[in-house]
Amino acid sequence: MTKFQIGTLNKISTKGLDCFEPEKYIVSDESSNPDAIIVRSASMHEMEFGANLKSVARAGAGVNNIPIDKCSEAGIVVFNTPGANANAVKELVITGLLMSSRKVYQGIAWSQEQKGKGDEVSKLVEKNKSNYTGPEISGKTLGVIGLGAIGMLVANAAEVLGMRVIGFDPYISIDSAWQLSKHVEKAQNLDQLLAESDYISLHIPLLEETIGFINTAKIKKMKKGVSILNFARGGLVHREDMLKALKADKVRCFVTDFPVDILLGNDKVITFPHLGASTPESEENCAVMAAKQIKDFLENGNIKNAINFPDSKMPRNGGTRIIIGNKNVPGMVGKITSILADEQINISDMLNKHKNDMAYNIIDVDGDISDELVAKIIDMEAVVLVRVVR
Repeated sequence: MTKFQIGTLNKISTKGLDCFEPEKYIVSDESSNPDAIIVRSASMHEMEFGANLKSVARAGAGVNNIPIDKCSEAGIVVFNTPGANANAVKELVITGLLMSSRKVYQGIAWSQEQKGKGDEVSKLVEKNKSNYTGPEISGKTLGVIGLGAIGMLVANAAEVLGMRVIGFDPYISIDSAWQLSKHVEKAQNLDQLLAESDYISLHIPLLEETIGFINTAKIKKMKKGVSILNFARGGLVHREDMLKALKADKVRCFVTDFPVDILLGNDKVITFPHLGASTPESEENCAVMAAKQIKDFLENGNIKNAINFPDSKMPRNGGTRIIIGNKNVPGMVGKITSILADEQINISDMLNKHKNDMAYNIIDVDGDISDELVAKIIDMEAVVLVRVVR
């Protein structure tokens, strides 16, 4: 049996790589033409893809390092691992929430500066500790914008800590809704959340329409002295507008996991060096999820958590399966089934899904599929991938 080749572009957790059985897979960081690639942060934008490449899995949520459009045109399915690092990010957000309130960060920095002052340190501490006081978060209101895997966990954790939590997410998934605490209030609209929150935490994707999502116009609708936390994506906050709001004391503190030069050196800004998912547990979870998604795709043609193709899963019936990816244009299903019918191929089960510009078909057939038939389908206009899974 021919083994699948799995390429790695970064150091990937062995717990994830161990999911690939040696009798079915060869895993290497030197594979020149792999069937699949697992990547963390390495940039793939300048890479030349081999003819065998069928999928790329990002062991993490963000896919800015992967050329999505190029992959779609080549019929390469791109996966990510949403939720695998959710607990790690949640814990850092709660850390940032506490630090934004109690001036812990500033107090630690001041304490370290007293090194070498001997017996005077204790007196200096008592004299200066009032400079680093701050309110408790219990009883205050946290607004969570985006209630996906991370936002949901942040909302639940804050509620347990005694906060009033209001959330806003018009696109909340059923899974997140089921797991959200019943005590988390639903904001009627974004303006309500902005107006009522003492703290605001962002958990939305960075899209063209969300660049600079937090800006002067939205900050004007907030309470004076609000603290804002961004552990989602750096571009969500308009930095110049944020600095103006901090200078005017409209915003009390800004906490971000995405430091840039313009934000550094400001005592009202707390920057973390992109630590959100930097835990061994998170790296293991991401690697395991990425590996399992690749395995199910290569062995069964099933798709879960793809960026450029729709989630598509159909149980195997023990026969031959053909998977077809195509641009989402009218009439493709009819054309595909007509070709199969012309070759006297009986369809025993079929699934058709689409996502934005791409569609995906899983077709189980009685008998086998010839190479000539595969070639006919590949030659169809708008088809970008064809595989036979036996």
